[in-house]
Amino acid sequence: MSPAGNPFTSQIFRGSADELLRPQGRLSYVSGPADDPLKFITIPQLLDRVCARNGAAEAAIFAEQQISMSWYDLRKRADDVAAGLLALGVKRGDRVGIWSPNRAEWLYVQFGTARIGAILVNINPAYQALELEHALNKVQCKVLIMARGHKSSDYLGILHTLVPEIDHASDGRLQPARLPHLEKVIVLGDGALPQGCMLYSMLVKLAGPGHRNRLEQLAAALDPDDAINIQFTSGTTGLPKGATLSHFNIVNNARYCAKAMAFGPGDRLCIPVPLYHCFGMVLGVLACAAVGATMIFPGESFDARATLAAVARYRCTALHGVPTMFIAMLDEPGFEHFDLSSLRTGIMAGAPCPIETMRRLIDRMHMREVTIAYGMTETSPISFQSRIDDPIERRVTTVGRVHPHVEVKIVDTLGNLVPVGSVGEFCTRGYSVMSGYWGEDALTAEVIDRAGWMHSGDLALIDRDGFCNIVGRIKDMLIRGGENIYPREVEEYLMQHPKVQAVQVFGVPDQRLGEEVCAFVVLKAGQTASAEDIRTFCQGRIAHFKIPRYIKFVSDFPLTATGKPQKFVMRAQMMNELKLAETRTA
Repeated sequence: MSPAGNPFTSQIFRGSADELLRPQGRLSYVSGPADDPLKFITIPQLLDRVCARNGAAEAAIFAEQQISMSWYDLRKRADDVAAGLLALGVKRGDRVGIWSPNRAEWLYVQFGTARIGAILVNINPAYQALELEHALNKVQCKVLIMARGHKSSDYLGILHTLVPEIDHASDGRLQPARLPHLEKVIVLGDGALPQGCMLYSMLVKLAGPGHRNRLEQLAAALDPDDAINIQFTSGTTGLPKGATLSHFNIVNNARYCAKAMAFGPGDRLCIPVPLYHCFGMVLGVLACAAVGATMIFPGESFDARATLAAVARYRCTALHGVPTMFIAMLDEPGFEHFDLSSLRTGIMAGAPCPIETMRRLIDRMHMREVTIAYGMTETSPISFQSRIDDPIERRVTTVGRVHPHVEVKIVDTLGNLVPVGSVGEFCTRGYSVMSGYWGEDALTAEVIDRAGWMHSGDLALIDRDGFCNIVGRIKDMLIRGGENIYPREVEEYLMQHPKVQAVQVFGVPDQRLGEEVCAFVVLKAGQTASAEDIRTFCQGRIAHFKIPRYIKFVSDFPLTATGKPQKFVMRAQMMNELKLAETRTA
């Protein structure tokens, strides 16, 4: 569907004067347009609206499970979950965890918990015992809904190490010593279970007429400012923190992301990104619910070939992914045999996108209207996004311009605004900022100041036209012999090498210079190169002090479950290999 013919395309993203999106004066401050009002509604109201508009339309297809559903179907199955949870004694504000890869039940639980005001707690499918224990105890989860396992992880086995009581809980209520607030475990799929667990199929049959009759009244009493979702941040240090988000936060962010893509009822979005992450849950599910678009889930987790096949089979018009996903799809053997001509848009986010990857995406995957988005879990998540009609050069080299109803400023280490075009910390304020980290007032105060600004820890610059570049993390920035080096800049140069498929740049300690530049490089299939080849390529292209001293060729990078490269892991590997120690500083 073309932007001009899409009634859901907001004037914000079609005809706003560019002047409104530019910095006000010479300092790096921008404020998003406000001509499209925020909607003070809840997630159940969002679902009811799409059902009222076109409830019989196709809402979602789960290719691996061979399940398809209309919006009416989705609401009914979500209400089954909501009523079942009521029968278990779950109340508004109680925390319900979900530990599962991408399955249809994830959607039912997402909307079912929201219907009764229970707070959905997203558990990373890659979590192991200690991480699961931390997450459930941090938010005092009352109910855990979980898959039996995923890939090499035996979820029931992991749970048993934490809750051996599930073997002999005879009264249907758990009282585990290590998870004292957990009362019930509900398991997806069929098969034998420990005595203290319940099958999901039993949950959805548990409610009586009285529970179902309460649903409408309970949903009507909800406040859009209520906390409705807790997402654990995947920080590189310390224990994960639970970012607490409201209906108002995520419903509106989903709406504006959908409009940035000129999304409407005729669109079909392929969602290979995980549902436990805001990318899948907000920019995927809620964005589709906001406009009545169809969701296509290729499988429980990302697989390049399955994703390409789903796009071709279901004629998807949009595709979400992180850069590593798109790189894998573009390099998939037999790529040219998949008909991707239906694609036009989508979102690439989650990690910095190499410019060359963006160009390949537009040229080879037909995603001429693809958008780049930037944000963080704590901001629901998106603050900046390119528009489908932005010049291609802008869309491949920036993260676009500020979102509606959002303020952004770039500040120096003293908190002062920096001049336009200068690098500083990205800070944002507005409707999208979380209420805080669950149970962590001190940590919340470290990132949200008294004026309401969320300090991202990311280094960015805003140009005179309001376009933003993310140049790295404050902690990622290298200081080599007094020279500031931004890894993203070096990565962009190295990605221009004809043999390089992907690269990550970071710093390692150096006794003389403080830090030295190190690069992990993945070569294209069938290619060979030496470290000296890479350094020679850099000479004359980037300053000598930015050329990596250490270059390691690898087959892939250590990644988070959402595909974000873990530079701290790479750094530790290289320090161990080179026998380097941290340099003490004042």
